[in-house]
This record gives sequence, C-alpha cells and structure tokens, in this order.
Amino acid sequence: QVQLVESGGGLVQPGGSLRLSCVVSGSIFNIYTMGWYRQAPGKQRELVATITSGDTTNYADSVKGRFTISRDNAKNTVYLQMNSLKPEDTAVYYCNKYPVIPTFKLGYSWGQGTQVTVSS
Repeated sequence: QVQLVESGGGLVQPGGSLRLSCVVSGSIFNIYTMGWYRQAPGKQRELVATITSGDTTNYADSVKGRFTISRDNAKNTVYLQMNSLKPEDTAVYYCNKYPVIPTFKLGYSWGQGTQVTVSS
C-alpha cells in the first residue's frame, strides 16, 4: 500500500523559510510527476507546484519565485523549499502525484499533510 508522509511544517514569521519533505513508500517513484498541494481553512485544495520525472518544474503564480520544488529519486522523496513566506501561505501542505483524479484512479490516497502557519 502506498504511503505519503509529509513533514517539515511549522510556525514561521512572515518573510521566513521552511523546507517540506514528502517520502513516498510502496510505489515506484521516479517515473511519476509529483506535486505539492495545499488547503487553507475554508478553501479547496489547490496545486502549488509540480515536478516531472525529468525535473521540469511548474508553479502556481502565487508562489512563483518564492517556492522551489525538487526531488531525490534515490530517497523516494519530494521537497518544497518555501522562502519569503506570507500569511496567505498558511495551509496544510500535501504531496501526491500530478494529476489527482480519483475517478480515473489517478493519484494516491492523501497523506496527513503538514501544517504551515505564517504569522507574526
């Protein structure tokens, strides 16, 4: 069974940085496009960044220039380096395949996520 374990969240002041990690176990990892997603209170989950098997990256406009997604296939791990954090980045962050379309059995079951809170 595939398991996604996110970590690295916490409380940080505006302008600060965090590095999130997501370890994927129970599945082939290196051939899939992976993504980081986030869900703020009262809002739908949104895509933040993606990285292909060839390390091509894409970012939501709201995080472009501040966040960097990367992967280590040897460790089955995807990372999200978050710099210049803003209060509006506050959310629970999740990793998963991209895209996630349960109807077509695309994507894994969601992990527990990691809470990021940006506040002074």
